[in-house]
Amino acid sequence: MVTTDVVKAAYGARAAEYRDKVGTMDVVHAADRDLVLRWARGCEGPLIDAGCGPGQWTDFLRRSGVDVEGIDVVPEFLALATDRFPEATFRRARLEALGVEDGALSGVLSWYSLIHTEPEHVGPVLQEFARCVRPGGGLLLGFFEWPQLEPFAHAVTTAYRWPVDELAHRVEDAGFSVRERHVRSEPDIPPLGAITAVRQPA
Repeated sequence: MVTTDVVKAAYGARAAEYRDKVGTMDVVHAADRDLVLRWARGCEGPLIDAGCGPGQWTDFLRRSGVDVEGIDVVPEFLALATDRFPEATFRRARLEALGVEDGALSGVLSWYSLIHTEPEHVGPVLQEFARCVRPGGGLLLGFFEWPQLEPFAHAVTTAYRWPVDELAHRVEDAGFSVRERHVRSEPDIPPLGAITAVRQPA
């Protein structure tokens, strides 16, 4: 996908800046931390933090006793993550090709990693997540929420914000059953959304 190369270049050029501004658990809202940790602890088996960036969520979950591996397409992020969190596991992979066998995972965390994916390419990425997650396993998406699907000027590169129900339909079309929808507003940024879902039997 064209987006992958654009995003890789854009984040690679600003990887250290991103790490310093938002690449730490200290800036994570308590509601987000609690949601992700509750979800992850409900998954029995290995997880992938898909689009792990500089690695803070992967390490947080590892320290919380979760079997998790972080993947990202940006080499600069992976170098920062490996240096900061040597006890965590990271490797290079794309969202649309996670590099694991069918049904190998108990869950996929995609925390704001789909925001730069063009809407027409979101389906194949979700289908890849579904391929990798065993029946009964979980998916947790974090994203920017909005009344209509539209692009917006993200600080790094163009991103998309979604109506929570529309993205939930895409998730279900990929083979998941949506369990929870969350929307939260914060000052000076678009509303924030989250969806939890369970992999249906193939």
